[in-house]
Amino acid sequence: MKKNKIIVVRNLSKYFKKIKAVDNISLDVEKGSIFAFLGPNGAGKSTTIKMLTTLLIPSSGEIIIDNLDCLKNKSEVRKAFGIVFQDQSLDDELTAYENLDFHGALYSVPKVLRQERIMNSLQLVNLSERENDFVKTFSGGMKRRLEIARGLIHHPKILFLDEPTLGLDPQTRNNIWGHIKQLNKEEQMTIFFTTHYMPEAEQIADKIAIIDYGKIIAQGTLAQIKEKSKSKSLDEAFLSLTGRSIRDENATSLDRMRMKRRLRR
Repeated sequence: MKKNKIIVVRNLSKYFKKIKAVDNISLDVEKGSIFAFLGPNGAGKSTTIKMLTTLLIPSSGEIIIDNLDCLKNKSEVRKAFGIVFQDQSLDDELTAYENLDFHGALYSVPKVLRQERIMNSLQLVNLSERENDFVKTFSGGMKRRLEIARGLIHHPKILFLDEPTLGLDPQTRNNIWGHIKQLNKEEQMTIFFTTHYMPEAEQIADKIAIIDYGKIIAQGTLAQIKEKSKSKSLDEAFLSLTGRSIRDENATSLDRMRMKRRLRR
């Protein structure tokens, strides 16, 4: 593995019985870069992230994180990254402060530094006034903001973000990305994220990979992807390469959720 590659994936696949969730993908992520991983719902994004973060065992292929084989060195690999999951994973019976403090302690962040980072992170996501409130009293949006704050506490070498700003208002979204970009620049923290917001990928990512039906169908810089698809924007490129809009796919999922709620009534 080259020294400037902090994530190397080779011929990675994941099968659930006969379903190919991830189908023989390969990618490289350079140290200190911001990498966007795009795809419609069900394309294999979250499954890939779960394998990269040792939560799922691949059916085949190789994953190297920070020069370590993920399958052979799980404990050491986990120290190298932080993750903000798509699904909520906070402890509702703890306060906002306690959730962050517990996470920092797990990663051996010194107490004095931990307190400073907790307050800075809570301020970043506009939750400073709720630090002593139980998470079970928070709205869904507040919980999302707290999860992002938690993922930043130990300042990892790699930060995995699975739909990190989904459901957040534009001001909070911009504030969070401003802080993440600052960490990326000052600490050379590598960022690997998925998103449904094309402007995030266009404006923030150094490189982009598009996955569809478990296969990577394009990867490179924004300019390279637009050139390959003969498109003027990432939105157009995505539509050209996948045959569907990421917004349409997101709207379809929302419609399905609404239908399920109606059926329960």
